[in-house]
This record gives sequence, C-alpha cells and structure tokens, in this order.
Amino acid sequence: MTPYAFSTLPVTRWKNGNGETREIFRVPSPDGDFLWRASIATLQGDGPFSLFPGVDRVLLLLEGNPLWVRGEGIEHHLKPHQPWVFPGEWSLATFGSNGPGLDFNVMTQRSRAKSDVKVISSACAPGSEGVAWVLSGSWLLNGQPFAAQSGVVWQNECPGEFIPQTENATLLLAEITRL
Repeated sequence: MTPYAFSTLPVTRWKNGNGETREIFRVPSPDGDFLWRASIATLQGDGPFSLFPGVDRVLLLLEGNPLWVRGEGIEHHLKPHQPWVFPGEWSLATFGSNGPGLDFNVMTQRSRAKSDVKVISSACAPGSEGVAWVLSGSWLLNGQPFAAQSGVVWQNECPGEFIPQTENATLLLAEITRL
C-alpha cells in the first residue's frame, strides 16, 4: 500500500502543450507500455487526446467546468465526478474548456486487465488491486487518515476498509481486475 498526495506526484508536460500529467502509478507489462496506469492531468485548454491502441480508458473530471469530448460519431459531455469509459484508439479532442481543470485517468491493457471506477460516500472494502483518491472530506484506512488531494495505491492484497470520517466525504475508487 502506497499513499500519495497531488503535490508530490512527478509532472510531465503533454506533447501538445495544453496540459500536464502527474502519474500516480504504473504497472509494467511484458508486451506493452503498461498493464495499468493511473494519473491526474491538468487541463489548460482544448486539444486532442493521445491514442492508446489496445487500452481501455476511464476518465473522470475532478475539478473545473464541464466540457465536451468529441470524435467521429462521438459527443460526450464530461461532468465532474462522473466516470466515462472509452477505448484508447478513439480519436478524441476536448471542446469548450473554460478555465483550468483536473481529470483522473485510469488506463488498462484490454487483453490483460479491466478497471471499475466509481465515486462512493460510504464505507467499503475494495479488491486486491487499485487506486483511490479523496475527492472531498476525510477518510480513514487502517488507522491512517486521508484528506482531499491525497490517496493510496495497493496491489496483491485488500488494503482494508475505507471509512468516511466527515459528512461530505466522497472517494474515487478504481478497482483493477487482472484477466
């Protein structure tokens, strides 16, 4: 189990210059860039998504105004705290970015893993692999407190039970299942 905070994540600029990514965790794969990867991106303006053939993605707007994601025959209104699942080979771009924002991105190698991303506000004990991010309030995991802008990654064992500590507590939970 590895705790993390937004302020401590390494920053990488996007190729198009319209944002940056903070990688939370990456599990290597023998036949691809990763088995699964979780990151938080800072949005600065509209632009294209990078293509990831053979990868399923889940995108969730953490902060900022809703925006549109469009591609050939695809138009999705991305709203805060609502996970959106799509194939990494779709050619997509954002439209209507109005100010800075943050999004949470989980990518899984389609032939080897899948993710289940949800926003919760009640106690839960997740599976043996995943990543969590505190959206608001305060949470407790094995006696360790977690506040907004922080989270935890775990592998190979259930991390215990996430318990909300405040009335406004919400948690982004991404459970990973290996196929």
